[in-house]
Amino acid sequence: MNGITLDESATPPSRVSLSVIIPVFNERYLVRESVTRVLSVRDLQGVNRIEVIVVDDGSTDGTREILRALAAEHPERIRYIEHPRNMGKGAAVRTGIAACTGDLVVFHDADLEYDPRDFARMVRPILEDGADVVYGSRFLPSERRRVLYYRHSLANRFLTALANWFTDLNLSDMETCYKMFKAPLLKSIPIRSNSFGVEPEITMKIAKRHASVFEVPVSYLGRTYHEGKKIGWRDGIIALATLLRFWLVDDAYADDEHGAHILQSLERAHRFNAWMADAIRPFVGFRALEIGAGIGNITNQLIPRDHYLATDIAPHYLEYLRSFALSKPYLEVARIDVEERGAFVPLEGRFDTVICLNVLEHVADPIGALRNMRRALQRGGRLILYVPQGQGLYSSLDRVLGHRCRYSPEQLRHELIAAGFVVERLVPFNRAGTPGWYLNGRILRRTRFDPVQMKVFNQLVPIVRRVDRFLPWPALGLIAVALVDDSRSAG
Repeated sequence: MNGITLDESATPPSRVSLSVIIPVFNERYLVRESVTRVLSVRDLQGVNRIEVIVVDDGSTDGTREILRALAAEHPERIRYIEHPRNMGKGAAVRTGIAACTGDLVVFHDADLEYDPRDFARMVRPILEDGADVVYGSRFLPSERRRVLYYRHSLANRFLTALANWFTDLNLSDMETCYKMFKAPLLKSIPIRSNSFGVEPEITMKIAKRHASVFEVPVSYLGRTYHEGKKIGWRDGIIALATLLRFWLVDDAYADDEHGAHILQSLERAHRFNAWMADAIRPFVGFRALEIGAGIGNITNQLIPRDHYLATDIAPHYLEYLRSFALSKPYLEVARIDVEERGAFVPLEGRFDTVICLNVLEHVADPIGALRNMRRALQRGGRLILYVPQGQGLYSSLDRVLGHRCRYSPEQLRHELIAAGFVVERLVPFNRAGTPGWYLNGRILRRTRFDPVQMKVFNQLVPIVRRVDRFLPWPALGLIAVALVDDSRSAG
């Protein structure tokens, strides 16, 4: 580990808590037994606490009274929530996610088709293999499953195949109820569907988040329509429409203080990321520290290296980076706050390059942050910075991203020198993006990048990067390459 102490949460804890979300609508004959079976799950290896969150989605058949009684019997185990009217499975799942407090979250239906004893096999890939999501497949070989509708299973397999085509995953059962997640990942995904479309929506979004997905076989005791099965052909049409919608629309990150939805837009701009990486690659050494790696847009372009440490402070970015780092022994992940001097003590002098893109404009004490990064550099080491340029361009997009300012070359040079660096290069970057930023941020006052504009710009990057330096207006950003001033103390 080269003397570096990584964030303790980089590996799953040996004991975790599990939240079981049970959406319910008109299941008076089965719901008590279904919830009781979940409550009876004991000694789940690796799990020290199970909380049960039951969401009644506007039942009118007497289910609500049964659930109220159950919640009163087990106040320490059940959190019970009522919707005033029927809003759909997706809406009930969304309510349950907002209420859960566990480290892991799993969905369970109230109709006795699934066996909660299968939670044991679903937990293992998360605790032992670093999985982010585990699907319980009804079609993998298992001990038992009830034989029912052939045409229904064909439709299920068709939707799964379609989902696999769109996501490039290799699932055997996309529509399964049994899905288990690391809670931070699930809570950071916006869920828009109110219906059974929640299943394909979540599948599309975890694929766009590059989550580590596992499958395990689960037992399945399907019921007939005579016995109360609710899903039908209309739900298949909804699932198909949902797959198409979320294949076209990038909506895999909930809005947060880190601007995750904008980072996702940039992630889809692969050619732009490659342009940025090509601009800084000649200055990157063999042992690199990246501050504010986000979801790895640039990390992916610069590895492999002898040693690469990708850092961030947002929990769901770190979760993604840890999954991305699996099977990459040269890539490590840690939580490092650039403003915390103590976080850089174990990093002192260990890197020949520090990469810090789109971070400095966020921090309250930029000179202190620059001094921290200088401590991580060896003699003669380089700092590579990217900052937004031009205070006259400051707009709604900057505000939603939490930008303190947009830099001028003089301001950036002054801060670097004050922190103990010698400025080697100061290069304007991306003049082509300036008109779009001005239009969207200053005139239209948007808080998101238009996805169509982003895709068009991304397609034009091979042309843009060749003519960019000839455009007559200021660039959208500045790339600075600075050397450690060996004549000065880091302070």
